[in-house]
Amino acid sequence: MKKIFTSYTIIFILLFFFFCNDIYTYGQKITTKEYIEKYKDIAIREMNKYNIPASITIAQGLLESETGNSRLAVKANNHFGIKCHLEWDGPTLYKDDDIKNECFRKYNNPLESFEDHSYFLTSRSRYESLFDLDITDYKAWSYGLKKAGYATNPKYPHLLIKIIEENKLYELDTQETAIASNIPIDTTNILTSENNLTEEVKKKTETANILTDTLINSDNKRKILLKNNIKYTIAKKGDTFLKIAQDFDMLAWQIYKYNDLTKEDCIKQGQTIYLQPKRKKADAEFHIVKQNETMYYISQLYGIKLKYLYKGNIISENAQPYVGQKIWLRKNKE
Repeated sequence: MKKIFTSYTIIFILLFFFFCNDIYTYGQKITTKEYIEKYKDIAIREMNKYNIPASITIAQGLLESETGNSRLAVKANNHFGIKCHLEWDGPTLYKDDDIKNECFRKYNNPLESFEDHSYFLTSRSRYESLFDLDITDYKAWSYGLKKAGYATNPKYPHLLIKIIEENKLYELDTQETAIASNIPIDTTNILTSENNLTEEVKKKTETANILTDTLINSDNKRKILLKNNIKYTIAKKGDTFLKIAQDFDMLAWQIYKYNDLTKEDCIKQGQTIYLQPKRKKADAEFHIVKQNETMYYISQLYGIKLKYLYKGNIISENAQPYVGQKIWLRKNKE
């Protein structure tokens, strides 16, 4: 009898420490309302850049991350359940999903997860048809994501729609909300994960604020945004230099010249297309290179002419940066 009691006591103690450790690890759980308030501006910014409805982004984040409380969200800052796939060679976290011990992407902060979600949808051909849909048609987007294979759960569209309608997330997709929310995003609480902010992360926070672009016009069925005090738009499916030029009463050569392209280059859906010449420097001081980023990508991201980006960093033309490299956007201070 004493031996049985001792065994139960040990089990109880182990369970106690397990749950205490779980509470310590995950902290106080955030609510749906808190999650929406925390990430809605990021979702709207991504919508203005890539034409992905903010309602869909937030609904997927809530569903995939268990309102930001899942192990994947807390330990890996992965809010969208994006797995490693062949092209990923960054940090990883393994957990059981469709099969045991699957590989998931791990990010430095939730902001990177939201950005990678946009890149994931715009860079894969199986999601192309989604961008032909109206940005306010969250139901069609929900069904389209399931059809394209984003999730295996047959109820996935219904779950997204339920989240959107219960929380009135469709209000995020309206033009008025998008314009009103184009203010610098306070990313301090978003960029902070388990540790206090380092000086490097503080710099990233400042950069994120600078990259919050302003929507200034959307009269001709194309949004005109402002980055580094330069007007630009986002390319749609099937766009060409001539088509964009005609929409803005410009000449085709201006479009490819302003974007460091040649007339032989093709325009991709979701691509930033400047309508004015880029500048010699940006408002941000520097950029830390992440996975799959090129010098051209950074040039377009900040609105800096490619030749000045190479020159300012003393890098040979056509050479590419490495992950973690500091690319100066104003003046090299090292």
